Amino acid sequence: MLVENKHAKTPDEVIEKYFNLVTKYLYPFDLAYRDRPVFPIREDESVFMSLGAYRDHLLGETLRQAFKNAKNPDKLFIGAVVQNCFGIDPDYTQYCDSGQIRALYVNETESNGPTTARYFASKLWGGETYFLQADAHLRFAPEWDRKYQEEVQLAKSYPKAILSSYPPGFSEGDPPYQGGSQGTRLCTCTFSDSDVEHKILRINTGNQCRGEEKAPSQIAYIAAGFFFTRAEFLIDVPFDPYLPWCFMGEEIALSLRAWTHGWDIYAPRKNYITHQYRPGRMGLPKFWENTGRVFGRPGPGFNTQLQTITIQRIKYMVGYKESTQEWMEGKGYQIVLTDFEHYGPGDIRTMPEFLEHTKINLDTERCGHIDWCNDCSLP
Repeated sequence: MLVENKHAKTPDEVIEKYFNLVTKYLYPFDLAYRDRPVFPIREDESVFMSLGAYRDHLLGETLRQAFKNAKNPDKLFIGAVVQNCFGIDPDYTQYCDSGQIRALYVNETESNGPTTARYFASKLWGGETYFLQADAHLRFAPEWDRKYQEEVQLAKSYPKAILSSYPPGFSEGDPPYQGGSQGTRLCTCTFSDSDVEHKILRINTGNQCRGEEKAPSQIAYIAAGFFFTRAEFLIDVPFDPYLPWCFMGEEIALSLRAWTHGWDIYAPRKNYITHQYRPGRMGLPKFWENTGRVFGRPGPGFNTQLQTITIQRIKYMVGYKESTQEWMEGKGYQIVLTDFEHYGPGDIRTMPEFLEHTKINLDTERCGHIDWCNDCSLP
């Protein structure tokens, strides 16, 4: 889709063409299955793991680790959106042959960010009991699948409970991961001061609990790189196909949509996966570099121009004072609100309640201290 429109002259023209394609080809499928699952949800303790992998050299290792360390590898199913010029590692072919690895191959020239990859990966779900979203550069502790299932079932709000955290990091020379460290708690946020992020809310960690708790307690936010929940989440909070080229803003959008749809977010008391964090000095490829190449504008600048427009969908969702419908119409950005009512906040709880719950002040653009989250006091 992107390559066919690579001669579009302006960011507005690119976005209009892309949104028109989404409305023509993707929206009808979402509409047909709105408020119901594509498949009946099986009550067999199966787990579906959603992976978006952009030119990721650790994808094969992530797959091997996931099956090797699962308590029930025969109940693990993986949907991977592979955005590069090579396929999934051929090891563990029995899981490919049995249909437990479902891959959507996308040439890197068609990549436009993690939000789109996660949308397509969610469509590879096939009726499994649980849904896990993660990045494609992970290691897993023994029996990680059983342990996360038991943990989410202990949450007071289960089955409408979500486990999420920023996992601990690893380096490629580390010994096999055993897990068991204390899970981080996503209790703080800041309004970004980066020129390319347009004051979008960024999520961060807060205080830890004492470590003696008998069950997980609630936190404020979801980490896009790891959350574990029941598959009914996909019915209530379907992934949004209208967020291309966005790197920042994914987590605040997920968090507010889930909470206003009646889902509560919990920190796992212990970590059972670990994540390779990737500072720029590692020199690994980034999707926004590809955007510049595809549209003949080398560097990250053109992706930044596209994100400047599409991120307004998230800012409108949150309620930023400057991102009103009238302002967007004046700027010619109204297309970013396409089908917003179906991919926006829920109707179980209100947005003012979410902002009070998380102590986000849109007038002062500051995030307050969330006592209940940092004190581990909300079961």
